[in-house]
Amino acid sequence: MEVKPLRRSSVQAGYKQTEIGVIPEDWEVSRLRDLAQIRSGVAKNSNVSVNDPVLVHYLRVANVQDGFLNLSEMSKIEISRHDLKRYAVVTGDVLMNEGGDLDKLGRGSIWQGQFNPCVHQNHVFVVRCGSRLSPQYLNTWSGAAAARRYFMVAGKQTTNLASINKAALGELPLATPPLPEQRAIATALSDVDALLDALDRLLAKKRDLKQAAMQQLLTGQTRLTGFHGEWEVKRLGDVVDTDPENLGSDTKPDFAFNYIALEDVDRGFLRSHSEQFFADAPSRARRKLRRDDVLVSTVRPNLQSHLLFRTEAGNWVCSTGFCVVRCRQGVTHPGFVFCHLFATCVNQQIETLLTGSNYPAINSGDVRALKIPFPSFAEQTAIAAVLNEMDAELAVLEQRQTKTRALKQGMMQELLTGKTRLV
Repeated sequence: MEVKPLRRSSVQAGYKQTEIGVIPEDWEVSRLRDLAQIRSGVAKNSNVSVNDPVLVHYLRVANVQDGFLNLSEMSKIEISRHDLKRYAVVTGDVLMNEGGDLDKLGRGSIWQGQFNPCVHQNHVFVVRCGSRLSPQYLNTWSGAAAARRYFMVAGKQTTNLASINKAALGELPLATPPLPEQRAIATALSDVDALLDALDRLLAKKRDLKQAAMQQLLTGQTRLTGFHGEWEVKRLGDVVDTDPENLGSDTKPDFAFNYIALEDVDRGFLRSHSEQFFADAPSRARRKLRRDDVLVSTVRPNLQSHLLFRTEAGNWVCSTGFCVVRCRQGVTHPGFVFCHLFATCVNQQIETLLTGSNYPAINSGDVRALKIPFPSFAEQTAIAAVLNEMDAELAVLEQRQTKTRALKQGMMQELLTGKTRLV
């Protein structure tokens, strides 16, 4: 990998320019092959000896994903005791995938001996570090910007996948501080990883709790205090208006609006939008929006790219790929209807409509035909408030998760380039 040398004046005192960037003068640039053993694994249907067989756990590519181990679906393989010694994974080994998504290629995971004995697939490399390289530091370095750049070049891309062979992995360049500093860097970043892991687990728990609450509250299995009476199953089209306002051909060419396309919405979140003039807008930009409109994705509805629109300022228009549901005042609550779009009863109806279809789509007529159990408007409002509060709590946790990930990226940039020293 060639990097044009920088002028001496551009490198701060105490640092040096290298092929992987500017690093402290007392750090080295090493090749992975010089610091560790790289071991190939065994194919499940290979011709290894089965004399004196033993049944062992088998680490596959699916178990080693993006810097983490997913051991929920470990398979097994029969192998001889002799070959077990050759392919065994031991505590402290760093696992790296041969192939996968280009942006995740080579990301390391450390084996903690969760299953024993265990061997690894031929598409999973085991890297066994020597005395000059900390496994935890290598695991961290595999996600560094310099390592990502190397894998982007070394990975032989086919369609959207990539692969790296043993020799190329051995040529991976590493910025190598002294061992105590490697350990200090890995420890600092592992603390952030532990925080991220705790947030991931808390988010998963909160999402499960919300899903359970939806199942109970949206079906009337659990009633909020003070509410009684029977619920009534109604066709959505009988209690809401659909696609009530649309831009006509007589719309002025200079009419300006904010446009929401299908790809701008992700399961209840408006991720982006574009500013348009009618004359230049996409032909699908037709459905006018008001606050509290519910956008039901009719294209690939199983992806649940629905939205409760909560904005008042400005002119807003969405794609005809959405059915716009406008609730009737005092009859249907938008938050209650919106939550039902993620509930089992509605999604089972949508799945039935999609069965046998070559193109996964529904239309506004299908949306109007959806059957939903409705309590009184007051109870709808109370249920929507409870679920909205849970959504708000999830949003706060997701923001913390995003900020923590950004913090980790900033720390990696500082620590793995030596801009900030810990020792």
